[in-house]
Amino acid sequence: MQLGTKWRAESIVKDIVADEYDIQGHQGIIIDGVASILEAIEKDLTFCSLEGEKAISTIAMSKAGIILCKKSLKGKIYPRNGSQYIFVQDPKLVFTQFVNKARKDKRTAGIATNTIIDKTAKIGPDCYIGEFVKIGKNCQIGKNTIIHDRVTLVQDCIIGENCIIQPGATLGFDGFGFERHPSGRLEKFPQLKGLRIGNNVEIGANCTIARGSLIDTTIGSGTKLDSLVHIAHNTRIGENCQLTAGTIIGGSVTIGNSCWAGLNCTIKHKIKIGNNVLVAAGATVIRDVPDSDVVAGVPARSIKGKVTTDELFSMVGRTSMTVPSYFH
Repeated sequence: MQLGTKWRAESIVKDIVADEYDIQGHQGIIIDGVASILEAIEKDLTFCSLEGEKAISTIAMSKAGIILCKKSLKGKIYPRNGSQYIFVQDPKLVFTQFVNKARKDKRTAGIATNTIIDKTAKIGPDCYIGEFVKIGKNCQIGKNTIIHDRVTLVQDCIIGENCIIQPGATLGFDGFGFERHPSGRLEKFPQLKGLRIGNNVEIGANCTIARGSLIDTTIGSGTKLDSLVHIAHNTRIGENCQLTAGTIIGGSVTIGNSCWAGLNCTIKHKIKIGNNVLVAAGATVIRDVPDSDVVAGVPARSIKGKVTTDELFSMVGRTSMTVPSYFH
């Protein structure tokens, strides 16, 4: 992928990791693109998160101009002619930060002509609103937020700054709640509150999030939702959580900060989940989960004492060999 700007090694890392890096190799290399390590060419930046012999052999096969490498490899590998290596603690994270900074989003602020916006809605500065979006009554969108095509904000949605709502998401609709008459007839419980989304939140494609009944549904700042996540009414999710595709969360659930929900997991209504919890793929959570636990299975049970570092990272879709402190 072309970045549209030319970059030297020093400018790639200096604003990201301060002085916590080492550069070796041919001086004056300039890159203007990024690619995977085995597809990169001499004008590309790439990264390698591997360690040991596997890292050495993989890096040796790369034709990239600049490679972000693990610090542990310093002194074990040396750049070929016409290339540079930058040694950092977490190459993938540095690569991610740099590309996001260099690329940004090329869409300019603006509102598509076929968007429908209720007269009570408020949209902050520098937002992008895509094609066929519907923004209902009493909705508010913070500055620099991107609303992609065919998103529907039904009503009473407050979305923070620098958020991204991917195509097809539906937010702020009535939750599923009914009371049964003695005759068996169902009567809808009133859905009177709204949906509150913090700053820097990303909502994936075709997600559905209900507004609250008697309390707001809330999504904390920094939280990211994959595609096809469903969140029922009155649920409260903390900051910097990751909910992967197919996650189903029942009503009135409370989830703490920095949690991970694996593919196709289900969290029953009124469950309380602490901070720094990992829910494995396919798990069904029917009991409260304390801080820093790891649960798996149907019904979900704690497996924190039975898994290794590699197994934990397999659960969260990463290959790094170091577990973050919040999963200890």
